This record gives sequence, structure tokens and C-alpha cells, in this order.
Amino acid sequence: MLLVANWKAYVEDIKRAKELFSLGKRLVRGQRTTTVVLAPPSVLLGALALGNSSPILFAAQDISATTGGAQTGEVTAQVYAAAGAVYAIIGHSERRAAGDSNAVIAEKLAHALAHGLVPILCIGEKERDTEGRYLSFLREELTLAIKSLSPKERRKVIVAYEPEWAIEKTAALAIHADDLCEIVLYIRKVLAEFLPGKSSAHTLVLYGGSVEPANIRDLAASSGVDGFLIGHASIDPKTFSQLIKEIS
Repeated sequence: MLLVANWKAYVEDIKRAKELFSLGKRLVRGQRTTTVVLAPPSVLLGALALGNSSPILFAAQDISATTGGAQTGEVTAQVYAAAGAVYAIIGHSERRAAGDSNAVIAEKLAHALAHGLVPILCIGEKERDTEGRYLSFLREELTLAIKSLSPKERRKVIVAYEPEWAIEKTAALAIHADDLCEIVLYIRKVLAEFLPGKSSAHTLVLYGGSVEPANIRDLAASSGVDGFLIGHASIDPKTFSQLIKEIS
């Protein structure tokens, strides 16, 4: 299982960041079934990843669509890789809401791969209709993001399904395991159109959206997902500990 903790902008100082990092290291000590990835704000990522010898890995919350140069305020894929990131979250719904188009997301995917980062591509519908139009929406987001990549590059992309309607709700209002299983199968079906042979079966598919200790075990066991992208719950020590214990 891959558990990605997206700290967003909740953690604002290095002391708090180090406390959460230390907690993560304790939780994964001797752990063989779950890989924990932390996605702190960019400055904190560099401070935590420097000299890191633990099994904890790091992810950029986003990367620039530029490759460097006269771009004040931008943080490129190359800089994140140099700072110690292994993964990069691309296309999160909050970045899409801030203006990232499908074309920009495709460009960011290419930059991440070019600098050795493993992209975690986020896709997800705003609402679920009974006619199944949301499936076409998911297909479009996924297709436009990866179609310009080479088959070799496509195999490296992790897909994170994050339906916006399920974010920041409770476990009771989150997606059910059976419905998530259908989405995972659909994502793999779309991927099969772009990947040779049975490669799509090996692509990691994550889920994010109101994942709590109350539902993570059922989702992990019954839906076919390979892990989770966790937001606010990942910065609460008690909740984060429970999440890891439930899937380990």
C-alpha cells in the first residue's frame, strides 16, 4: 500500500513538520506492507528530506509548468528532485481550480518525468450523475494528461482518483468500496488503451476523499486500490497513526 500524506498549507512551521516526520518514521519502523510518502510545503520538504535515511519518502505538492529561468516564484521539477522529492502530485483539484488546464497538467507530467520524479496524477469529477457522464469526464482528464507521453513514460504515472464531491466529508458520505472498485476497473480500462500488453494492470491507482480510520480498511480490502492520498487527516497524529495501522 502507498499512503501519500498531502499536508497542503496546514503545516506552517518547521517544529510541527519535524514532529509529524518523526511520527511517520516511528509508524513505518519495521513496516513492510505500507510505503509512506509525505508531501509538505516546498520549503519544509527541503528541510526534512536533507540527509533523510528513513523509509519515509517525499513528494512535491505541485511543480511549475516552466523549466526554469526568469520565472520568479516558480519551483521547477528539477529543484524538487534536487531537494529530495521522489514523487510529484500533479493535477490536484485545488490546482485545477486555481487555473491548471489539462494542457498545463500534461506539461507538468512531462517535466516531472524528465527529472526523475514519479507523477501522481489526480483526476476526479465534481459531481456524480446517474447517466454516467462523469465517466467521460474522467476519461478526458486521464487521456489528455498522458496521451503525449511515450509508452515508457505512461507506465511510470500513478493515478489518484479524487472525486471532488467526496472531499472533506465524513466516512459515511465517502465513496463505497463497490463503487470505488468499479472506478478502479474503469481507470485501468482507459489506461489499457495507452499501455502495451497488460501494463495497465501494474499501474498504481490511489484514492482520496474522506478517507478515515472508519472506512480505510474496507476500501483497501474491497476496492482494488493500491493506496490512498490523504489530506487534512494526515496532519492529525492520532488519525494518521490509526490510518496506517488499519491498512498495515
